[in-house]
Amino acid sequence: MIDYEFAMSLGVRHPDIDPAQITEALGLQPGHVWSKGEQRTDEAGTALAGNRRASYWLCEVPPRPDEKANLESEISRLLHTLRKSTDFLQGLQNGGGTVELFVTIFVRGDFRIELRPDLATLLGRTGIALTIEVKPCPIPTRKLAS
Repeated sequence: MIDYEFAMSLGVRHPDIDPAQITEALGLQPGHVWSKGEQRTDEAGTALAGNRRASYWLCEVPPRPDEKANLESEISRLLHTLRKSTDFLQGLQNGGGTVELFVTIFVRGDFRIELRPDLATLLGRTGIALTIEVKPCPIPTRKLAS
């Protein structure tokens, strides 16, 4: 039994790339994008002071709908998908960009994550930074009888 849940997203920051190039190169659909020079806005779309200083691209990576899917297998699946884009990812970084895999783990008890050498090597080859955040799993609220 897996004693945790997780969420993953892939983020790219770059001084001036068109986010559409990232979408095309990676073959993933982002949920949030903006380009350098665009007007800043809040989550509701209201204009804020200033313009974006860099381009940003973020894609949530949903896990497979499989009870046996675990974090290690999902990281492996994503990295193998991105392996075909290694040259593009390295070019982003050479141009001043960063690529980061964000993982949030919601734990219910003790857990263990094993990052095998082949996955660590793929992270290194693609230049993707891995950020892991661990949080307690929210406790479901019970309805009280009236």
